[in-house]
Amino acid sequence: MVTRVAALADRGSETERASAPNISVHNLVHRYESRTALNGVSFEVRPAELFGLLGPNGSGKTTLFRILSTLMIPTSGKALVMGFDAAQDSASVRREIGVVFQAQSIDPKLTAYENLWHQGHLYGLRGALLKRRVGEILARVGLADRAKERVETFSGGMQRRIELAKGLLHRPGVLLLDEPTTGLDPGARRDLWQYLQILRDEEHVSVLVTTHLMEEAERCDRLAIMSEGNLVALGTPAELKSEIGGDVILLDAARDAGLLADRIRARFHVETTVLGNQVRIEQEGGHRFVPDVVEAFPGEIQAISVSKPALEDVFIHRTGHKFWSEGGEENSVAN
Repeated sequence: MVTRVAALADRGSETERASAPNISVHNLVHRYESRTALNGVSFEVRPAELFGLLGPNGSGKTTLFRILSTLMIPTSGKALVMGFDAAQDSASVRREIGVVFQAQSIDPKLTAYENLWHQGHLYGLRGALLKRRVGEILARVGLADRAKERVETFSGGMQRRIELAKGLLHRPGVLLLDEPTTGLDPGARRDLWQYLQILRDEEHVSVLVTTHLMEEAERCDRLAIMSEGNLVALGTPAELKSEIGGDVILLDAARDAGLLADRIRARFHVETTVLGNQVRIEQEGGHRFVPDVVEAFPGEIQAISVSKPALEDVFIHRTGHKFWSEGGEENSVAN
């Protein structure tokens, strides 16, 4: 009876571990002297989830990536990876993660096989076990037939796949990638994301990707959208876009966008946001609303666009400014 109870307890603990998040970030804060790079960020990444950190330069996503990969200790808060504290138990975290940095880490003068062989030694793999694993991972990234060729002869996309293979060689539970498609052509970008989805579905790896590209963020299961050190939105791409009230209308003002926004708000009782020389409105039935605005303010609107919500609109909705500000300066007013 005792043995059966113990077995059931073990089974329960295994189930608990399987359902626990692979990454838990709790109220993470990091400061560089007078600048706050992370301001109380919290989220979780589930097992076998493709999770994106989306944000422009300076949003804090790279600082967060460096903390999760044990390269930086936060000012306060906690980051747990596979149950280990990234600051207090970095050695255990490093055994559980694979990391693909934005900068290249492969040796172009070595063959694909040699790059992985030396990487395996760093993780204590040897002999037949290492040989078998190198063969498996080269096959996984579609480069088994190029194993004996020098990496310098590979295309950018193929070199990125070798980077990916290095990060996966020791069978990590979590794969961290920092802007992994930088410098790749559209075809290579598409291929890389297909590999990441295969890893999630077949290897059950939790993948966390930092990106500033909206089209890449759309491929993630869930997103954390960052702005100026704050987590401004969290959810699936569909959930985030659904919070926008109907269509997104952009009006190019003929003269003063701020004055036009004030007058539209007073006349139609709708919220407006000024983005440079544009007035942005979220409105159900945008195609019906636009003729009324044009008729009410003749000669004051130069151009009009009506579109369904995108992730860029979620960012504007939550922050009041564009994802990429013009000239590096924020130029917007939410009304």
